[in-house]
Amino acid sequence: MQGYRGSSSGRRRGRVLRRKEMPLWQELPLLLVVAFCLAVLIRTFLVQAFFIPSGSMENTLLIQDRVLVNKVVYDIRDPQRGEIVVFRGTDNWAPEQPATPLDNSFGAKLGRTIGDLVGVSRPGERDFIKRVIGVAGDKVACCDSEGRITVNGVPIDEPYVEENSPLDQPPNPRQCSSRRFTEVVVPEGEMFVMGDHRLVSQDARCQGPVPVENVIGRAFVVVWPTSRFTSLSVPDVWKAYDAEHPVSAAPLGGRRESEPDPGTTAAVFPMLLTVGLSARSGLSLSPRRRRLRS
Repeated sequence: MQGYRGSSSGRRRGRVLRRKEMPLWQELPLLLVVAFCLAVLIRTFLVQAFFIPSGSMENTLLIQDRVLVNKVVYDIRDPQRGEIVVFRGTDNWAPEQPATPLDNSFGAKLGRTIGDLVGVSRPGERDFIKRVIGVAGDKVACCDSEGRITVNGVPIDEPYVEENSPLDQPPNPRQCSSRRFTEVVVPEGEMFVMGDHRLVSQDARCQGPVPVENVIGRAFVVVWPTSRFTSLSVPDVWKAYDAEHPVSAAPLGGRRESEPDPGTTAAVFPMLLTVGLSARSGLSLSPRRRRLRS
């Protein structure tokens, strides 16, 4: 009798386990719903993907690169010199790319709504990506005798600059066509930003500083194409400068550059989940991302 009861109990446990299993056609929609919800939460609070549409950050960022942007790091500190940030331009900032006419059909509107939720939609006309050159209180000018920008009177060698603007072009307050500009004292609560491809970049030289509150987040890694996968760390020249001219402590306590930014780890999970879904279901997921006015 004991042997019979043990055998019956084993069969019941087996039946219970089998009832918990789900066929792929039921499991896949559930995983997709979970992935969508996670994508919405991560996009809203932690990390968002952006598409680079222009060459104003070459060769650091190329046209059609996709970057991940940390949206929480500046909740605990202000942007620092040398970081690459995504922000909403003020009224003074003109779009660098012509606006593309929108398809206003029902399907297109629905697609844009869903895309905006998960972070793959096109951006507004005033979303930009640039490098922070000066922070509140800094005096930024160009140029010294060697054609370099100066921050608080200190010339900065910028190895990342691609095709600088000409020195012989007279400054134009409406167009960033000249390398030279008069000294700007960055107001409190604002930052002075410039593109790495100075010849084509429209930036704070002619459009003015940007409020820190307009910052969407910090670009911290190039994720697409995979051949260009790399982190977007602060260049050594800015690390050396900050070591001698540190930015005042952030209100909520700053983090050292060597420390990982909040949200970097969070970005790994949805990527792994996406890979898992692709491997399990055979889906090919497109690398479309939100576009930027760079």
